Amino acid sequence: MPIKTCLFDMGNVLLYFSHDAMCQNAAAVSGASEAKVRDALLSSGLQWQLERGKISERECHDRFQQNLDVIVDFDAFKHAVGDIFELNHSIVPLLTELKQLSVRLVLLSNTSITHLEFIQENFSVLNAFDALTTSYETGVMKPEARIYEDALSKADCEPHECFYTDDIEEYVIAARAFGIHAKVYSETTKTRNDLQSLGIAVSS
Repeated sequence: MPIKTCLFDMGNVLLYFSHDAMCQNAAAVSGASEAKVRDALLSSGLQWQLERGKISERECHDRFQQNLDVIVDFDAFKHAVGDIFELNHSIVPLLTELKQLSVRLVLLSNTSITHLEFIQENFSVLNAFDALTTSYETGVMKPEARIYEDALSKADCEPHECFYTDDIEEYVIAARAFGIHAKVYSETTKTRNDLQSLGIAVSS
């Protein structure tokens, strides 16, 4: 059966991101050290709670302030933690080709509302997508089964008619358990080759 839908991870596939940049930005707006910010945002699990949709942006902001005993403007905080992305320019022509071939595109990403909205406001790469599956909306994160089930419900085809690429091998292996054709992303040229091997007529 031909591939009808391509599922794409977002971080380090569509856009590169840096947790170091997030900590540096948040340190700049809070006046706290990067080490303390890393503890407050990452080591504490605060960022992952936001990505699971367990807390709101306001709650994340409040807890960040409490953890560091600081006062930070909410919008400045949102921008600091959101402004960590750089477009993977090589992926954009591939998305365009897939759309021209009438392949459905579905995002499958562990991400927060803060990060998704920052990307939507500052980049156009997600405009190519027909549907989005995110951890904060589903309440679960890859490699948990339910997030893949949500993406497949939006694929409008059977799992074996789907291709998925992600930079994290564990998440690729989890996708394969559903019968999805899944490959680790390392560079767009490799992904083009992966798609060609599945009969999708993208250019080399």
